[in-house]
Amino acid sequence: MSAIVANGLAKHFPPDIRAVDGIDLDIPEGQVFGFLGQNGSGKTTTVRMLTTLLRPTAGTARVAGVDVLADPERVRKAVGVALQEVGLDELQTGREQLSLQSRLFGISPAETRRRVNHLLEIIALTDAADRPVKGYSGGMKRRLDLACALVHEPRVIFLDEPTTGLDPITRDQVWRYVEELNRDGVTFFLTTQYLEEADRLCHDIAIMDRGKIVAKGSPAALKSSTGSDAIPVSFATAAEATRADARIRRFEGIDTTAIAGREVVAYLKNGASAVAGIVLALNDEGLTVRELRLAQATLDDVFLRATGHHLEVRERPDGAAVPGGAA
Repeated sequence: MSAIVANGLAKHFPPDIRAVDGIDLDIPEGQVFGFLGQNGSGKTTTVRMLTTLLRPTAGTARVAGVDVLADPERVRKAVGVALQEVGLDELQTGREQLSLQSRLFGISPAETRRRVNHLLEIIALTDAADRPVKGYSGGMKRRLDLACALVHEPRVIFLDEPTTGLDPITRDQVWRYVEELNRDGVTFFLTTQYLEEADRLCHDIAIMDRGKIVAKGSPAALKSSTGSDAIPVSFATAAEATRADARIRRFEGIDTTAIAGREVVAYLKNGASAVAGIVLALNDEGLTVRELRLAQATLDDVFLRATGHHLEVRERPDGAAVPGGAA
């Protein structure tokens, strides 16, 4: 049975912004489904439509078997949602926040105490449970916000950029919890810019770009579609990269290439045997290589081929995520 189904789902904003431009989804129960894309690609708008926070311009969607337009209240009761903006009352304690969320779903006081204690232990906040949320670190707030989305034990959970800004240890804790819940049959719809996150957690992923799904499949299948090896070659200017791309395309054994700014990436079956020949061919063209690497194809390579730009995420010292890539 499908946990989430969408047909021709679209959201347009005046005057002519097509934030989501007619996408189709069919996500089975018990799957972790990843939605990859840069900021502005339509990921969050899709989540807001599927969780009834935005009304679609066109198309249909069913979540947990319920039509999002016909019965939005029932959808909201059936799902858990943790959006990018942490929605916590900072004057309450962590325990009070979880207890309130539980009671709003009509859960009895005794059962609320059981669930709250269990969740506080799972997210490692038992020691801080009775402190005001305003004193929590960013990672603690993120974990508490995730727990609030889980307190009513939904079978479908939407996580919008759940680990952005978290330190590596906290991020791994969140990943482990997602994996544990998924083993119990919980379905996740996960938006992310972290390629490692998608590769580790997701059974299938879809790549969004400018409101459309441009690639879809399992991480392994998508990576294998690029060829087994990738050779990124960077130059001083974008014009040189364009000339290099034309030359590399003629090189024997190349499956395909992708170009992004000052970098060209060649995909082929046996990269090690081709490196020297590619360097010589580019030298004959009068092109000076600034950097050349040999690597296995990654999800970033899949993203580059599908969209024409990278989906790399750097982090500033304050922990904020910054999309990056070739200029």
